[in-house]
Amino acid sequence: MPRTPRSNPKPAVIVVGGGHAGYEAALASARLGARTLLITLDASKIGRLPCNPSIGGIAKSHLVSEIDALGGELGLNADYTGIQFRTLNTRKGPAVRANRLQCDKERFPARIRHVLRRTANLEIVEDLVVGLRAKNGRIVGVRCRDCGDLDSTTVVLCAGTFLRGRVLIGRKVVHEGRMGEEAANELSVDLARWGIELGRFKTGTPPRLHKDSLDYSKMERQPGEDPPPFFSREAREFRKTFHVEPCSASAAMETFHVERSPLRPWIPGTNQLPCFVTHTNARTHEIIAENLSRSSMYGGLVEGAGVRYCPSIEDKIVKFAERDAHHVFIEPEGRDNVRIYPNGTSNSLPEAVQEAMIHSIAGLEKAVLLRPGYAIEYDFVVPTQLSHSLECKAVENLFFAGQINGTTGYEEAAAQGLVAGVNAAAKTLGLERFVLGRDEAYVGVLIDDLVVKGTDEPYRMFTSRAEHRLTLRQDNAEFRLLGRAEALGLKDAKTLRALRRKVEALSREMDRLHRTFFDGRSLAQRLARAEVRYADLPLSDRVADEEVVRQVEIEIKYEGYIRRERERIETLNRREDVTIPDGFSYDGLPLRYESKEKLERIRPETLGQASRISGVNPSDVAILETFLHRWKKEGEH
Repeated sequence: MPRTPRSNPKPAVIVVGGGHAGYEAALASARLGARTLLITLDASKIGRLPCNPSIGGIAKSHLVSEIDALGGELGLNADYTGIQFRTLNTRKGPAVRANRLQCDKERFPARIRHVLRRTANLEIVEDLVVGLRAKNGRIVGVRCRDCGDLDSTTVVLCAGTFLRGRVLIGRKVVHEGRMGEEAANELSVDLARWGIELGRFKTGTPPRLHKDSLDYSKMERQPGEDPPPFFSREAREFRKTFHVEPCSASAAMETFHVERSPLRPWIPGTNQLPCFVTHTNARTHEIIAENLSRSSMYGGLVEGAGVRYCPSIEDKIVKFAERDAHHVFIEPEGRDNVRIYPNGTSNSLPEAVQEAMIHSIAGLEKAVLLRPGYAIEYDFVVPTQLSHSLECKAVENLFFAGQINGTTGYEEAAAQGLVAGVNAAAKTLGLERFVLGRDEAYVGVLIDDLVVKGTDEPYRMFTSRAEHRLTLRQDNAEFRLLGRAEALGLKDAKTLRALRRKVEALSREMDRLHRTFFDGRSLAQRLARAEVRYADLPLSDRVADEEVVRQVEIEIKYEGYIRRERERIETLNRREDVTIPDGFSYDGLPLRYESKEKLERIRPETLGQASRISGVNPSDVAILETFLHRWKKEGEH
């Protein structure tokens, strides 16, 4: 990779950082046609999976499916480099079902780097960004340690955990963005200089173990699913070309060698690796309790708030003292990788204590620790300073995406990167900004939560955060976001045309079921009441496309609930249509002080957004609505 940019016209968009937010932002920008420069400290580390090499999980898989539906790369990359595929929540309804893929830690970033190298309009430069360059409150480029000043129209900052990052192991503190990688201290200082409010968060990771030092006979085996659940249509279709049947992967692989490439290291979903489950015990908890004061977290070294929904092992034994055991998931990091990820043992204890703790767990008595676990603390940008396009309100043409916005997780980062990259490019190309609503996508829920509500802990996505989760299912992401994908133009036209035919077939079939009556009731009503089964209808009476069939069955089964949800969406969207003009003053309004202060600080763009701000109560919203209507009428006369 080049150390300095080539002598060509200035890029329209500069993306800072090569994590999941960074590569999605760079790809989206370049694919839209904007000249894009991706700046990262080390190009060989682009797309790394620094914590668990898994993609998806509860609600996170919804984000991945939406990224794929819109033309992003995360889901496709996970499918092609996955080593285990599972569906979670299979006993629950379709709204909360989720895919989870364990990926190959080396091949995942290798494939992303290959995709980046093949992308037109995109250049990669290795350097450290130490500051921003702005003129009249508008970004004009960045300052780099080696390359000096670089010009651009827009900048997307995807700095992850690197802003004043500190790695903590017991009483040991090292200033790093990740273990072994340089922190971006100067950039953090520069952001504060521009008046951007920063906060401080903490996350962590468990130790890594040698796979050959574990006793798997003492653990519960967790195989992958066959056939595997995929995020992307491309991976599904590619697998079909080899006619892979369950338990016949080896025969298919024999014909695959001619197709092998960095983009397709193996047939997706074949030769899956198992995971295993073991548990902590009383002795494990005793070791941790005796050494709590020696951990970075409980020893007073950590300043930032941690992840409530992904607690460290220290947190677990303190906050759930009544539990005598916790799950430990033994997950491989790759086909040719000796490292095991013991999910559930994240900690900041001294190395010797970590070793004793690990050795107390069944099956890990002789485990060889390849690397200790650690906590990492870093600065983040308070996200209420951003608009829904992820552009900074105070500094024009500056966008933020990923963990720098107070989130945690590859999926949340990639979703923001896609949106920020599209909007940064759109601003340079004179296109409309791209914003998804809460009623359209989990991506919309994520960004709305961040910029309207903010976060006092590293944010992660859950299905409970989406009030419209019955219509925002993982299984219908491609269908519900088709119009958005067509307008955006990141997805290939052939795939979009095929999807449009499926959507039209679904609409025709739903219309037919409602128009066809038996005994005074529509066929749709009889299907919903389980008087007949859709699968039992003669083939001539139903569509044959499996995807459309599945959508019809879900739509019919939950039709009443879905109809009521869509009615609620229409009601709520009326407030989204009431815009709050730029510069609108709340001073003269009879609002409570707390509401006025938060409205002035966050500057919501619509009445709907104002209603979701914590501390702005319904009476405040009603007063604001009255004044907005009055303001609009006065403006018309």
